[in-house]
Amino acid sequence: MDTKIYLKVNTDLNVYREVLSWFDQLNQPPIQDKKIWWQCQTLLLEGFTNIVEHAHKNLPIETPIEIEAVRSPHTIEIRIWSFGQPFDLQKKLRETQELEENNQARGRGLKIMDKLADHLSYDLMPNQRYCLFIQKFY
Repeated sequence: MDTKIYLKVNTDLNVYREVLSWFDQLNQPPIQDKKIWWQCQTLLLEGFTNIVEHAHKNLPIETPIEIEAVRSPHTIEIRIWSFGQPFDLQKKLRETQELEENNQARGRGLKIMDKLADHLSYDLMPNQRYCLFIQKFY
C-alpha cells in the first residue's frame, strides 16, 4: 500500500527543519536500510535547496514550493514543484565535473543527487510550473 504526504512552504531555506520533520513521517515503519533513508533525506534537502537558491532566487519569499512524497513497497518518490526560469537538468549534469574532480564549495549538489537517485528529472508541467522528480528504490 502506498503512503502519500504533501507539504507547501515558502521559498525560504530556514524551513529545512520543517521539511525534514514532515518527511520523517514517511519512514513509518522504518526502512530497514538506514543508508537508503539517509540518501532519501539528502535527495530531498538537495532538491529543496536547489529550488530555493536557483529556481526561485529572484522570486519573493512568499512564492510557494510544494512537495509531495510517496512511499510504495519498493520505492520512494519525491516531487518538488517550483516556479522560475527553464533549466535543462541533463545538460547541466553533463557540463558539471564529476564529484571526484570537483573541489569547489558549490555546484556539487546536482551530481550528488544524480549519484544517489535511481531516477532524476526536472520537467515543465502543463500548469507552467516545474517538477523536480526524484525516485529511489529500496
